[in-house]
Amino acid sequence: MAVQDSGSIHRQDLPIVSLQAEVDRWIGRVGVRYFSELTNTALLAEEVGEVARIVARRYGEQSEKESDRTKDLGEELADVLFVVLCLANQTGTDLQAAWDRKTAVRTQRDADRHRDNPKLR
Repeated sequence: MAVQDSGSIHRQDLPIVSLQAEVDRWIGRVGVRYFSELTNTALLAEEVGEVARIVARRYGEQSEKESDRTKDLGEELADVLFVVLCLANQTGTDLQAAWDRKTAVRTQRDADRHRDNPKLR
């Protein structure tokens, strides 16, 4: 896939390691430096709250305010991902390796578990 370099992050179908590298380049180019891990953790909670607000109102029982109707769930999820990638970079976490390990564990653990769940039929 061709890479756009317009000062913003536009990537599709890249492995997580590439996303981590792109975030690091963006921080160096645009963001000056990473916020502290504590600040980014607080920002992550804030962004997850924005996702929860949209989901609760759009898919749950909460009434959606007029001002919330223009909010884009995908953009809010992207904000969550961005902060997660920042935290991974700051802490030296290889998210691709962690993803691969957790996917293998989840696949082995849940191979039959969900098939036998009558609530999912």
